[in-house]
Amino acid sequence: MARIAVDMDEVLADALGEHLSRYNNLFGANLSREDMIGRALRHAVPLEHAHHAEALVHNEDFFADLAIFPHAQEVLSRLSENHEIYIATAAMEVPLSFRSKYDWLLRHFPFISPMNFVFCGDKGIIDADYLIDDNARHFSRFKGTGLLFDAPHNQHVRGFKRVHNWLEVEEFFVREAALV
Repeated sequence: MARIAVDMDEVLADALGEHLSRYNNLFGANLSREDMIGRALRHAVPLEHAHHAEALVHNEDFFADLAIFPHAQEVLSRLSENHEIYIATAAMEVPLSFRSKYDWLLRHFPFISPMNFVFCGDKGIIDADYLIDDNARHFSRFKGTGLLFDAPHNQHVRGFKRVHNWLEVEEFFVREAALV
């Protein structure tokens, strides 16, 4: 039984979609996910909008109703039958996000105990065999195996096993189980 830690934003939840929607509504813009290839939103907007774009996530309601990525629920449910699942989110980066993230996780992943929700900063503290994350910086001090979840901003990142969606995540763990 493997212990699997899973990031929330851009792995389970479409935070970028919400961020783009709020930015586009505020500034009358038309930025898309394709515009974010290899960069963060703050680097894709005019310099005078960068601070406002970053501030959009610092609202209590930002994380409340994020869309869930396809197949995340059913794959994690199946994986939870044979593995320990933890949600590890770097909520310290946006302290106002705690309640919204907690409620979102309860609503969408009722089969994962809230005792397995880890709100942290440095994911190097996570004692797990695997970490599924969209941000490779979280793998630097993590002692297990990092799986890079595909996202527009990480398209130029190399050196990690990349998974493009939740069905690929499931295939990875099915293959890993077959090797044991």
